[in-house]
Amino acid sequence: MLIAGTDEAGRGPLAGPVVAAAAVLTREQREMLVSEGLRDSKKMPGRLRDQIFARICEMGVVWRAQAASPLRIDTMNILNASLWCMASAVGRLPLRPDLVLVDGNRPIPYLACDQKCVIGGDGIVPSIAAASVIAKVLRDRVMSALDSLYPGYGFAAHKGYPTRAHIKALAELGPCAAHRMSFAPIAQRGAP
Repeated sequence: MLIAGTDEAGRGPLAGPVVAAAAVLTREQREMLVSEGLRDSKKMPGRLRDQIFARICEMGVVWRAQAASPLRIDTMNILNASLWCMASAVGRLPLRPDLVLVDGNRPIPYLACDQKCVIGGDGIVPSIAAASVIAKVLRDRVMSALDSLYPGYGFAAHKGYPTRAHIKALAELGPCAAHRMSFAPIAQRGAP
């Protein structure tokens, strides 16, 4: 039975995309990655996340990712954009999984295979944890690139989350095109 895990990164930020990934691990890949520190990406230091991502790529883990832009998030809402990303990532896998393990409590609409929701799955299911790491690393790289495009907001540091520094930059500069205009702190300030 071919099993894929899927997870997303970036539902809470005020700026940037939400990114989801789907990953299929062999037993050997799973054992090796777990022994090297694979776990929920939110509980890993950035350097270890990057190392695990590099190992995922070196080992030939089958994975795909999909991002949803701030505009798509504003159009669909963050939950539906996240589910769309997960469905797209799973659909782009070169192998059709028999079962998809979804981090969270919501099944993915329109997925053409069986699925099971696993609350806290990124902490207990290695394929979901791998998807979590992939999504987080890719999203962090996008936020670093956006930092160069939109200087002054500090995206490379806070990754778009509503930190004190980010809120201060919003007050001084107003929102930019990387911001999610439908999110309350941005909507209250108005479009750029």
